[in-house]
Amino acid sequence: MLVPFENLPEESKIWIYQSNRKFSDAEFSEIETDLKSFLQNWEAHSVGLESSYELKYNRFIIIAVNQEVQAATGCSIDSSVQFIQKLEQKYSVDLLDKMNDCFAQFSQGLLHSLRFDRTILQILKDETLLQLTIKCTILNGVLYLGAELLYRYFICYLF
Repeated sequence: MLVPFENLPEESKIWIYQSNRKFSDAEFSEIETDLKSFLQNWEAHSVGLESSYELKYNRFIIIAVNQEVQAATGCSIDSSVQFIQKLEQKYSVDLLDKMNDCFAQFSQGLLHSLRFDRTILQILKDETLLQLTIKCTILNGVLYLGAELLYRYFICYLF
């Protein structure tokens, strides 16, 4: 059962899927249509899940479920991962690799992708990247509760 994102409680379980590349507007529109259809029918043990989504910056797919109504369980979580895997195949992207990071410079309208395991080395070796990370924001793709999304989604690092 699809509900407005802002109607979900702060304790809602969330999953953030970050693409390794920016989606086109047309791709993101298709993803939104598919995501709405999936969430309207998403259930656990034959009970509809009160869920919602947000799409951000043509790169992030955020899915949330109100666990107070019905908890997402193994099979329902598996079905959401299968849905994401289908998107990966359809659009030739990586959405499940938690080692991807995004550095944002909102004042310049820029969003850059770097792999987390190489980020520090790249920054230290590349003067351009070093300048990029000054007063930038790292988008945190590993959160679990709706309240964290509100308060910890953007993490600032000043090098």
